[in-house]
Amino acid sequence: MITLAVLALMILAFRVGVNHWPAMMDWADRRDSAWVLDIAWWIDLVVVAFLAFGVLGSAHAATPVGVQVPVRADGYQKLLEREAVSRFGLAAPVALLAAQLHQESHWRTDARSPYAQGLAQFTPGTADWIPGVCPEIGAPNVWDARWSIRAQACYMRWLRDRIAAATPCDQWAMALSAYNGGLGWLKRDRRLASATGADSAIWFNNVELHTKRAAWAFKENREYPRRILLTLEPVYLAAGWPGRATCEPGVIR
Repeated sequence: MITLAVLALMILAFRVGVNHWPAMMDWADRRDSAWVLDIAWWIDLVVVAFLAFGVLGSAHAATPVGVQVPVRADGYQKLLEREAVSRFGLAAPVALLAAQLHQESHWRTDARSPYAQGLAQFTPGTADWIPGVCPEIGAPNVWDARWSIRAQACYMRWLRDRIAAATPCDQWAMALSAYNGGLGWLKRDRRLASATGADSAIWFNNVELHTKRAAWAFKENREYPRRILLTLEPVYLAAGWPGRATCEPGVIR
């Protein structure tokens, strides 16, 4: 950005010189300097282009390159807002829950994986279990977007309420880890972290480094909270979805 600004200023300075070229060069024939004035018009276009590029670059600087809110997400925003507020109150983390659905299925109701299905990617066992905790969401139907969003909000609230952590950032990171891999695994990871001298109340660079899971499961589970909280949530916040940054930018390595 600084380089672009300096370059634009240099071009502008040259443009001023061009504008005054005939006046400064009394000995020059005005007809011979006409080509300079023609070039000045093109220089104007170059300056505008550089400045516009700089503005656009700064506008997107806070958004990860290549990550966008899918158009199909717009159709579910109001529903997600209602369900999130009903579970978490007016300060509901709508952008966080939206980022999670983005990570799970990219907002595709027909999404399938080897173990889970639907918008929120519930396994059959979890889908059957959730109505026992939140009977108001109705019978399980992972292919129904409305049911999936209701179930996701219910399950995330249930998980969060069962996790004590040093900060809201750590609490939500652990809740996301539990959503992805199970609350039982999270508890085992925290006990292991504590036994090795790490702080079991802090997720990042503490609990997240300790597990006895299979290598593939460890990789997937640790990437899951980081991508949602540090990459996707900022995208949804920048797009105007309600909420606030769960984790302070720049604090987590």
